[in-house]
Amino acid sequence: MSGHSVIIDKILRLKKEKRAIIIAHNYQREEVQDIADFTGDSLELSQKAASADCDVIVFCGVDFMAESASVLSPNKTVLLPSKDAFCPMAGMITVKGQRNTRTAFPGYHYTDGYKYPSDYTLKDIKKAYPGVPVVTYVNTTADVKAESDICCTSANAVKVVESLDSGKVICIPDRNLSAWIARNTKKEVIAWDGFCHTHDRARKEDVYKARAEHPDALFLAHPECRMEVLELADHVTSTSGMLRYAASSAAKEFIIGTEIGLLHRLRKENPDKAFHILRKDMICPNMKKTTLESVLRSLQTMTNVVKVPDKVRLPAKKALDKMLAIY
Repeated sequence: MSGHSVIIDKILRLKKEKRAIIIAHNYQREEVQDIADFTGDSLELSQKAASADCDVIVFCGVDFMAESASVLSPNKTVLLPSKDAFCPMAGMITVKGQRNTRTAFPGYHYTDGYKYPSDYTLKDIKKAYPGVPVVTYVNTTADVKAESDICCTSANAVKVVESLDSGKVICIPDRNLSAWIARNTKKEVIAWDGFCHTHDRARKEDVYKARAEHPDALFLAHPECRMEVLELADHVTSTSGMLRYAASSAAKEFIIGTEIGLLHRLRKENPDKAFHILRKDMICPNMKKTTLESVLRSLQTMTNVVKVPDKVRLPAKKALDKMLAIY
């Protein structure tokens, strides 16, 4: 047996013994996606895990995703195979106190351009705009969700904002998703200056180059990309939306403006179609930290448990439930 085959055999045996399921985000390594019971986007996976008949959830993703699984499945053990797999964008905002210096960025307002101090926090922006609802992207920590009015995904962000009885909203933490929301609503958007390193690096020049190389391809872009990129897209949508669009489209060739890991599933589910990444460096290093070895180790040792305490879990779940009620 090959090295991978031996590891996979051990994983499957332990999974059965411990009544575990393995879920993997669309950006995970190919071999990790292939052993997963479910593959999808972060919230979709947490919902799958919550409804699954299991005792243990092995979440192949990054920290905030495992937290969401814990929020929705408080009676199950949630394991994060790679304990240092974190989301830099989620670290760009905290509830109070100094943010992580690796990812500290100020908040700003789209209409007045005012830059806040680098230690500005969620508590501060709520104080600056009293009564304005906070719409929080699911790509955030549980304690930030707990301080929010409602959550959103990249797929339903505009719909969530439109559902609120307010002409002004605070959107955190992704400035690019916030810009996309602002483009598609008449409401005033107060945006946090966070971003996804993987998506934010794409530029309009990359789109021009990719279209020149693949003139017959449709361009699909994730709303975490910059507006200059989104304006050139044939379709703007989440990773799950890209999967659906590619499957239903009559087109045979696509340029994909998101993390490179999605190409594996796109190609598996659409073997008769061609997919090209917008930029070869659209890779999230944190998503690639999870390996077959780390999945096996997590099941063997039952370590790297992610558990959100009820004082955070309950208000965070309330913000998620509000979104799910209208989604």
